[in-house]
Amino acid sequence: MSSSDPFQGAGAGRTAPLLSAALAGCTILLPVDRRSGELTAALERHGATVRLAPALTIVPHIDDEELIARSRALIADRPDVVVVTTGVGFRGWIEAVDEAGMLDAFLEAIRPAQIVARGPKARGAIQQAGLSADWVAESETAAELEEFLLAEGVRGKRIAVQHHGSGSDGLDEAFEAAGAHVVSLTVYRWGPPPDPAVVRRSVTAAAAGEFDAILFTSAPGAQEWLGSADILGALPDILEHALHGRLLTAAVGPITAGPLRAAGFDPLLPDRGRLGSLVRSVVTYFGGGHVPGVLTTSGKLELRSTGAVVGGRYVPLSPTGVQVLAVLMDAAGATISREDLQSALPRSVSNTHAVEVAVARLRESLADPELIKTVVKRGYRLNVVEEAPA
Repeated sequence: MSSSDPFQGAGAGRTAPLLSAALAGCTILLPVDRRSGELTAALERHGATVRLAPALTIVPHIDDEELIARSRALIADRPDVVVVTTGVGFRGWIEAVDEAGMLDAFLEAIRPAQIVARGPKARGAIQQAGLSADWVAESETAAELEEFLLAEGVRGKRIAVQHHGSGSDGLDEAFEAAGAHVVSLTVYRWGPPPDPAVVRRSVTAAAAGEFDAILFTSAPGAQEWLGSADILGALPDILEHALHGRLLTAAVGPITAGPLRAAGFDPLLPDRGRLGSLVRSVVTYFGGGHVPGVLTTSGKLELRSTGAVVGGRYVPLSPTGVQVLAVLMDAAGATISREDLQSALPRSVSNTHAVEVAVARLRESLADPELIKTVVKRGYRLNVVEEAPA
């Protein structure tokens, strides 16, 4: 694919050796901006084709005078508690004070404070700065963090709250109502997508079944991408692909999964809220036999957006071949008439000869003439194997 491709993956052109072929034939959409290059490289090392369509951008506040002024105020009047809500936000905060030439004084001021984190990613950023988190909200919710600090008591305490970019989380108001003095800091905010046309194209492609998986790394990004799908009327088709096991949605953590669940999806979640864990969970899903499929005389048959996996072997297919095979797989061994297969072809045709040609080419690509059986005067069926009852 050329470099002008609007979905061009950030790692296109890399020649790093493959770690596995678990994602061979998989086309994965990343509607993310932050760390997309890292995520792309990790997926490509397992054979995936990655497409990018950031639904939002992160707008840093590195030069925000208010952020620097409030950081200076924390140096002059040290906080009792520091609340870190996001890893990317805290790293941006550290970069901002470093850029202003006051990093050592800033770290010295907040080191004695009680530092609490909203999840593992926030804790990781705290540790990268040479600090330690005294408590972590494992649910990654502001509500758990708020409940913990209010239970400990915050009256009379000076609390610095680093906010994420999706707006108010209610922490400032809750702590102030409980008698605390709050210093509120917003390190970044969410901005519009770099190219709205690419986002719209990604939605249309997802509705057409061109992706095997969509990975989300933030709740605001998931909300915006799903909102675009809803506006374009594509959400029902995308949801149908997911419900039929033809599209995997995955989220880095439960907060990110929220908008997906609200829209009817059942996203895959990693054991830990890290990008590395997210990649591993997707690799395990596709490479570990978890994809819905049909047991045939040639082994388990799984569909991919660009082909099929037969007995663990990936076979590239044309879009027509994928569509024909999808209909046969849905029938799970039942006979499909030529007329029904004709209506399933990407373009309507006036006779069933096109079906015969499509099936012949599909058989040739699969290199397994016994996989698709001809039922005389009736149609075609997959040569399935009945699974023994448990």
